[in-house]
Amino acid sequence: MGPGNKWVEVQFRSRRMDLVAEKGLAAHWRYKGVKADNTDQWMNNIRDILESADSGPMRLMKNLNADPLGKEVFAFTPKGDLFRLTGGATVLDFAFHIHTNIGAHCTGAIVNGAHKRLNYKIQNGDTVEILTSANQQPRQEWLSIVNSTKARNKIKQSLNEEKQRLADIGKETLMRRAKNRKLELDDAVMMRLIKKLGYKFLLDFFSDMGEDKIDPGRFLDNYRDFITRDAGEEEKVSAEEFHLRTGPEEKQGADVLVIGEKSLNGLSYKFARCCNPIYGDGVFGFISSDGVVKIHKEGCPNADHIRARYPYRVIRADWSGKSGQTLPATLRVIGNDDIGIVANISSIISNENNVSLRNISIDSHDGIFQGYLVVGVTDNRQLTSLIKKIKTVKGVKDVQRT
Repeated sequence: MGPGNKWVEVQFRSRRMDLVAEKGLAAHWRYKGVKADNTDQWMNNIRDILESADSGPMRLMKNLNADPLGKEVFAFTPKGDLFRLTGGATVLDFAFHIHTNIGAHCTGAIVNGAHKRLNYKIQNGDTVEILTSANQQPRQEWLSIVNSTKARNKIKQSLNEEKQRLADIGKETLMRRAKNRKLELDDAVMMRLIKKLGYKFLLDFFSDMGEDKIDPGRFLDNYRDFITRDAGEEEKVSAEEFHLRTGPEEKQGADVLVIGEKSLNGLSYKFARCCNPIYGDGVFGFISSDGVVKIHKEGCPNADHIRARYPYRVIRADWSGKSGQTLPATLRVIGNDDIGIVANISSIISNENNVSLRNISIDSHDGIFQGYLVVGVTDNRQLTSLIKKIKTVKGVKDVQRT
């Protein structure tokens, strides 16, 4: 209460508060319609970059450097709306600046009454009318046309979505064909085969199949040939022509397995790469054309095919009760693509006694990663314990042996 019984409002503020009130975001001229400086536009640019940037700090820094607040151009729509763009912006940049859907379906523009292509660079004062078509879709070459980070990331996002759609079609087609042939596809064998075909990730492979660049029938023929060779069936040899060898060059520790009857102990053998059996698994032996016994898991994806086609070449095999040899096992891990999750999984494996990480392959998409880990273990109990520990890692959704 002040003099004359009048209420007086008093505001206390620091020097910093005073500076913000007079010249900062709270300054009266900002909401009185007075033209501000470039700070607001700079902050808007930073916000767009943060919202649309790819994952990873290095990519974010590149985006920040790609959109510096420097040379700018101003262009109008036919209705008179003014847009501010970075220097070197093209018609395609202008379209994505207006709206993502307009950019995705842009076919060109009418600039100052003349038709222009997507790569036309906007000049100060241009009047730009964007032309669109419902049949138009973003293309890979658009990335070399646009200059703005927002347009580039929206194009990449659209391309990835289309790639995933084609991959889903390709995968569904392959699985249906495989089911018709009564052929069970093993993920580990698939990864090895597609790498031989020059693909690094399953997504790329299935996408090309969905786009009819790969014939699924021919691929399944190659897959069957691949697992047949892996099972040691390269040659057609009759039962009478088999010769069982016991050469020391083929042995992998004759004290680990007991093959066939007791009188046949000490046969040369190898562990099949199609299923990678480890100590403790139920196994059987398959006599290959060179006389070496291939050891397969009972649940091997090739087991039914081998037993049905070559029953006379299948013999009994058991573990002798002695373990200690390190054998490879493949794990499929699915989880959230969080920072450090792969490092955490690797740390768990490295801390396990007598366990080694031999190979790792990671495929990431839309925040989800799928990895294949090849680990060296001594028996299936050790592998079961390792799987339980990996499942405790934050972000891991599923771990399975393939």
